[in-house]
Amino acid sequence: MLFGLGSACFAVGSLPLFVARAAPGVVAWTFVVGSVLFTTAAASQLAGTPRDARLDRWAGLVQLVGTVCFNVSTLAATRDLAALPARRLVWAPDVYGSVCFLVASVLACAAVRRAAAGPGRSVDRWVAALNLAGSIAFGAAAVAARYVAGTTEETNAALVNAGTFAGAVCFLAGAALLPVGSARVARAASRSGAE
Repeated sequence: MLFGLGSACFAVGSLPLFVARAAPGVVAWTFVVGSVLFTTAAASQLAGTPRDARLDRWAGLVQLVGTVCFNVSTLAATRDLAALPARRLVWAPDVYGSVCFLVASVLACAAVRRAAAGPGRSVDRWVAALNLAGSIAFGAAAVAARYVAGTTEETNAALVNAGTFAGAVCFLAGAALLPVGSARVARAASRSGAE
């Protein structure tokens, strides 16, 4: 649920209509709130991952590091971007966060592929695929967010917004599917326990 709420913040924050009508501070803080929700969700997910699920734990840890990078970049974006150190602070964690998300998504896909087939596993595959697609989109946005020398303008604002929005929608869809997979696993466990 927290990951879905964070995704919704990133989706709304990247909508051109929202960016055009909301004060810059409101837009920036929308991303900060979303990134904090991502971090809270990632920490909770990592804490709930069984110790023997090594790939899942690595994916969770790398994802958590990525969310902290997004915390740094979104918080830095609330300050005056005309200051060169602030621009570097936004660019670097955004790229590092995106790389962490991509690595975590690849590890999660590998973990799902290694898991035995069973109830909820097809949903797990969809969640992993959606998260991978979202990570790729966030990465495209991070690359497009390079700043033009001497300005506060991004190299390709349209791609930044499109990549952020597409990634957020993929993450939101993945978060929405998680309860479906969990419910299937729980039903299968209760049926096998009743036998």
